[in-house]
Amino acid sequence: MKLKTLIYLAAAGLLASCASADQKPVINPIQETVALAVQQIGFQTELIEQSGKIMIPRTIKNDKIHYVPIDDWTSGFFAGTMWYMYDLTGDEKWKTLGVKYTEHLDSAKYLTWHHDVGFMINCSYGNALRVTGDTAYKSVMMEAARSLATRYRPVPGVIQSWDEDRGWQGKRGWMCPVIIDNMMNLELFFEATRISGDSSFYKMAVSHADVTMAHHFRDDYSSYHVVDYDKIKGGVRSRETAQGYAHESAWARGQAWALYGYTVCYRETRDERYLKMAENIYNYLFNHPNMPADLVPYWDFDAPAIPNEPRDASAAAIIASALYELSTYKQNGFKETADKIVASLASPAYLAIVGTNHNFLLMHSVGSIPHGHEIDVPLNYADYYFLEALVRKQNIEKK
Repeated sequence: MKLKTLIYLAAAGLLASCASADQKPVINPIQETVALAVQQIGFQTELIEQSGKIMIPRTIKNDKIHYVPIDDWTSGFFAGTMWYMYDLTGDEKWKTLGVKYTEHLDSAKYLTWHHDVGFMINCSYGNALRVTGDTAYKSVMMEAARSLATRYRPVPGVIQSWDEDRGWQGKRGWMCPVIIDNMMNLELFFEATRISGDSSFYKMAVSHADVTMAHHFRDDYSSYHVVDYDKIKGGVRSRETAQGYAHESAWARGQAWALYGYTVCYRETRDERYLKMAENIYNYLFNHPNMPADLVPYWDFDAPAIPNEPRDASAAAIIASALYELSTYKQNGFKETADKIVASLASPAYLAIVGTNHNFLLMHSVGSIPHGHEIDVPLNYADYYFLEALVRKQNIEKK
């Protein structure tokens, strides 16, 4: 181990005591990864601070950090990363940055033109409320929930994801497209009911989860990416993909969103159907012949050139985080599987060396191969869910 790393870890209090000077230091695997994150994300925030602006890094584009505006669907993950760094270190620096990058997103609460306000606000303001208890954050979350509710379509009983003029590879024709990613926005509705006592948000979340469970899944519990509903008559118009290999393929991050989403639904409702759904998705994933030995999936389980297809570390991080929570409800090997995923992500195959990867943590994620967009790059949500998985792992093991 390099002297510089040893000095840093010792200063951070991350080295266990040694019986003699001749013994190698013993390092807690979580703490070693956190120590790297402190440096790597620290460099990332320092670069932003030096600019004199508040900027939100999303990925790498043309070998430069690609920053995004407030209304980008990934805008809340960087603020959320600050809150998880605070959870993992207790360093007030991260709380200060969490407040700064969270409050920068205030105007996103009015966003109504797509469904991702749940990602944007819950990952930032939701974590801010959890950590600080500042009730001022509740009003932002309520406004965001009201904005998301404008996309609820009562006839099919779902939250519309994209507008009608979107479609497979640019074609027009969708009436009420719902993507499996939308399961992740339900948490904002559940939180809104908890804050306000208004059960209408809860009911919309449950309706969306139930309709998705009925129409988004194949017999083997793999999920379609896009289901288009008739918002006037009800019913399904088509089942397609936008980011997967094919309409009938299993896009890896879509399966991750499904697992995570139904785990949240079980937490908030204690409805056993949702727990069973999460278990069924888990069984599909980890009994699939194309799941690699290191449990970091290819970008699509049916991609034609496996094993020479790109991996998606973001899907692995989302799955691991979901499994840690799932393990607190039922013991079925969920934590052990999550531990294996985290061990893979924390290995040199996926975790960047300090000072590389433009100061993102994880390498080898995929945004959308059909669009030629963000292929084999770091992504801010991969880092976010990886850190969330570490927080959950640490909390479970402390107990």
